[in-house]
Parts: sequence; C-alpha cells; structure tokens
Amino acid sequence: MNIKEIKEMVNLMNDNGLMELEIEKDGMRIRLKKTSAGPEGFSGPVVVERERVADAALKQAQQAAKEASSVKSVEIKSPMVGTFYRAPSPEAPAYAEVGQNVEPGQVICIIEAMKLMNEIKAEVKGKILEVLVDNAEPIEFGQPIFLIEPL
Repeated sequence: MNIKEIKEMVNLMNDNGLMELEIEKDGMRIRLKKTSAGPEGFSGPVVVERERVADAALKQAQQAAKEASSVKSVEIKSPMVGTFYRAPSPEAPAYAEVGQNVEPGQVICIIEAMKLMNEIKAEVKGKILEVLVDNAEPIEFGQPIFLIEPL
C-alpha cells in the first residue's frame, strides 16, 4: 500500500462518516481509526496501524509452540452443578492431593447436588497438577476442577 491508497481510505472514511476502517491487501493489514470528532467537522488525528499478516501469524505460531512445549495436562470438568468437596467428611483426608498419582476410576472428589453425594472419578492415569476449586465451593456444569498430567 502506498500513501495515495491510504489517503483514499481516509477520504472514504470522511465521506461515509466512518470512525474505523480495517483493510487487508497483499499480506498487509492496515487499520485507520478516528480518535474523536471535534468541532466544525474537524475529525482529529487519524491513527494508522500497520502489521504484516505474516508477522502476526509467526507470533501466533511461536505462542502455540511455547504452550505445547510446556507440560501437557488434561482438565477434569464438573459433570454437574453442585458443591465441590475434596474429602468425604470435614475430618477425613482429601481424596486427591497435588502431586499425587491417580488411576482411571479412582475417586478424586465428590459433588453434592440436591442432597446427593456424587463421586467424581479420574478419567486418566496421571499426576494431579492443580486443584482448581476450593473445598465447599459451588461449581457449574463443565467447570474445570482438576488439572492432571497424563502418565
């Protein structure tokens, strides 16, 4: 894109009362935005942001690679709405602690729903990385409750 094309875009914005315009062309993305509408038709400065699409894609790929290189984990999500409990009673030890290895089918917590205690079991063999919910806290359906590193 050249200056002439950018000026045409500014004129297009002014002629049509647009406050913002974003265009992608030839691997280049340009975004024009009016910062304010001043008195007597003065539109204020125009901020021009340019970013090469290839650069943005590279940044996203680098971020994805960084996340993939970190420890892979599996979320165990709540199958229901209710109250999360780490142990069968206040005096009892927790079913699962951070750093503990668990087996598929092993009870890792309970969720009370409508006065019924529902045992939640590990779905994979692995190590507990994090407990995402505090004891006796209400939880929602699909809310992550544990992070497990598969073994």
